[in-house]
Amino acid sequence: MDLRMNGKTAFVAASTGGLGRAVAEALAEEGAHVVVTGRRGETAARIADALPSAIGVELDLTDPFSRERAMAAAQEAFGPIDILVLNGPGPRPGPAAALSADDVDEAIAQLVQPGRDLISRVLPRMRERGWGRILAIGSSGVTAPLANLATSNLGRAALAGYLKTLAAEVAADAVTVNLLLPGRIGTERVARLDALQAERDGIDIAEVRRRSQQTIPAGRYGEPAEFGATAAFLCGEPSSYITGVALRCDGGLVRSL
Repeated sequence: MDLRMNGKTAFVAASTGGLGRAVAEALAEEGAHVVVTGRRGETAARIADALPSAIGVELDLTDPFSRERAMAAAQEAFGPIDILVLNGPGPRPGPAAALSADDVDEAIAQLVQPGRDLISRVLPRMRERGWGRILAIGSSGVTAPLANLATSNLGRAALAGYLKTLAAEVAADAVTVNLLLPGRIGTERVARLDALQAERDGIDIAEVRRRSQQTIPAGRYGEPAEFGATAAFLCGEPSSYITGVALRCDGGLVRSL
């Protein structure tokens, strides 16, 4: 399928590793100009050098001045942003009963404000040109809140509510706004989590993976490239009638529709 992405400019937040990098690589393969971003600018530049048309930019998502500089560098290199992919790390774990006012502030600061700010910098031009894609990489906690991740569940649900509201407001301008929710994808982060679980339980990491895979109807972890391909489709021209949805890429892990 031709996603008709040649010449489009994509800004991918937190794309020096994991799911963000998989999405950046998938968009580049489809012909988009890609802005790779991360806290380590040199790493972003190295990854960008391996892509057909890309630049690497330093970006600290929690710093408004860093967001401004990164967006300015992206637009100077490639012009207006056509595709914005929101991504980033979540806050620390913890139970809901112990949630403090500071935890709530942290959830908004990490998971809502950066996305809202980046959207505000690209949305007016998207609406003027009559084309745009906004895609947020979320968490399955949006549809099935995860135990001991109260702050993450709160912040990601707030972002989802904002994006769903925005989707209806800009749909007539041919700007789509969607969420893509990963399950257990075989990234370095998931490997680290499995290793920590193995250490806590005193078992081999292979046993941790076996137990985890038993909870997934597909019987395996997803590949980052599979997640990237799904994201690329949602960012392409053929998906123009899909907006305001939270699509799971999880091998059937979450049992709800």
